[in-house]
Amino acid sequence: MKKIVVLISGSGSNMVAIKNAIDNGIISDTELSCVISNEPEAGGIEKAQHLGLPTQILSHKDFKTREMFDEELVAVIKNINPDLIILAGFMRILTSIFTSAFEGKILNIHPSLLPKYPGLHTHESALKNDDREHGITIHFVTEELDGGPIIAQGYLVIGDTKDSKSLQQRIHQIEHDLYPKIINEVVANNIVYSSQGTIYHPSCQNYQDKIFYAL
Repeated sequence: MKKIVVLISGSGSNMVAIKNAIDNGIISDTELSCVISNEPEAGGIEKAQHLGLPTQILSHKDFKTREMFDEELVAVIKNINPDLIILAGFMRILTSIFTSAFEGKILNIHPSLLPKYPGLHTHESALKNDDREHGITIHFVTEELDGGPIIAQGYLVIGDTKDSKSLQQRIHQIEHDLYPKIINEVVANNIVYSSQGTIYHPSCQNYQDKIFYAL
């Protein structure tokens, strides 16, 4: 049985999708060992507790520096000893203290088609620039912000969607479908990290192309 830890800062919608995927066998032979939030008031913590999941609050505001926070977060996670760390709306820029401690074992989901629009406000940027397509990127985490090896991308046609909230809701549907599938392949070692780029088992090679969602 593989163990995963999910890090959140907000509503935890991807965390709930991951838990549901474990319960439904989409992610196999895996347990969600802990949900950790840097925001004490994060809605995802209440959701996790309602689902019967272990939770922990580690507020970044209790630490004088980003490095001190990362050192404590590393210690907390090492005590759990997970096989994989999942960032699911975790709104912290991680230092090399964290990324080097768990190299190749951290996944992130970003709401844009990287390398386009790293950072925040991706939906607003896509609409402002009249992009035809918008989507999500799942990648391994390195010290470079939103810059680790890409694993998979899912996209949709923006079409008549004119406001960022509606676009975000459509993008969430892609996240909740694709992220659990990728997590399953990573915990099964069918998709693995390499400093030269993501390595895929033949059964996973379809993830190397952008996946279209007709939403």
